[in-house]
Amino acid sequence: MSKKICIARIGAAHGVRGELRLWPFTQEPLAVLKYGALETLDGTQHFTVTHARVAKDHLVARIKGCMTRDDAEALNGIELYLPRERLPAPDAGEYYHADLIGMDALTKDGQVFGRVIAVQNFGAGDMLEVRMKDARDTVYFPFTDAVVPDVNIAQGTLTIIPPNEIDGEENGGDGSSRPR
Repeated sequence: MSKKICIARIGAAHGVRGELRLWPFTQEPLAVLKYGALETLDGTQHFTVTHARVAKDHLVARIKGCMTRDDAEALNGIELYLPRERLPAPDAGEYYHADLIGMDALTKDGQVFGRVIAVQNFGAGDMLEVRMKDARDTVYFPFTDAVVPDVNIAQGTLTIIPPNEIDGEENGGDGSSRPR
């Protein structure tokens, strides 16, 4: 089965004529217009964004067949996906979040210590959420070149070198960066 990538989420109705709020997850917000039919994760519903305009932090959009406020309200919360192969290849050093999820996290010595379970962004840049090997705990690592110097999509691995603030063991285990 093809990997799907979530490219937008439908929000609340906007007005009374079937427009709705749309939160795109694409680098260019209006790119949702050029992908044609989008679908739910299970592929049972298909949607085509026919018009969109930029609003504050979202788009105001029309979806084919959505003519009334009631139609728009019924779609609130639906996530829209595309099969991975319909998206352009990312540039060097860029990755789709969906490609990173499920990758093995390796130490600089090549030992598996966890698996990427999510890519989050809390406002200061992307963070990899890694479930530690043989544990229920997760740890967040900044997705930067310094912390993640190697990403190998073909092998399904990435190397993580924790910064001192996260690692903590070099300086007494308390996360401080000052010598004791």
